[in-house]
Amino acid sequence: MDKIILGLLLLQPRTIYQLRKRINDGLNLMYSCSTGSIQAAIKKLLKNGYIAVSEITEKGRNKKIYSITDNGSNFFNAWLNSPIDNGTAKNPELTKIYFLGFAEKETRIELIENHIKDLEEIYLRLEKILNEGELMSKENHDNVIFSFQLQTATYGRDLMKFNIEWYNRLLKSIKE
Repeated sequence: MDKIILGLLLLQPRTIYQLRKRINDGLNLMYSCSTGSIQAAIKKLLKNGYIAVSEITEKGRNKKIYSITDNGSNFFNAWLNSPIDNGTAKNPELTKIYFLGFAEKETRIELIENHIKDLEEIYLRLEKILNEGELMSKENHDNVIFSFQLQTATYGRDLMKFNIEWYNRLLKSIKE
């Protein structure tokens, strides 16, 4: 969560609400978040001097705006320039599939069908993000950061497509 927050703050200062909204609107494939997990990460980043906070009053309400510090930028860049770790790409839900043979056939079918529906919803959200992103990329054609963000959304969409196809094959084999 720390690195996601630092990366988002490199793009622009944000409130906790804005951070959570941005994570939920496109980064939730990499990391799920709650306001509590963001607040915990913010507290840690503030303690380490990686971010700073300022307060503004907008429409009569006080808002805390978080921004990245030079130390935070250096920490983020050190992490960004380190090797990509292949060992952390895990899918804990596969544990349920591994043991699904213990469930009744009807339960197996229902669980897989519901999971496919959830995956299809994620796929459609990513398609929408990519369609909007393609329009924006015409305006930001020189923006390297934006192009990598779109590539990440493309990866997520393609991964969802693979998962949908894989779970449909599994469902077919369960029904046979």
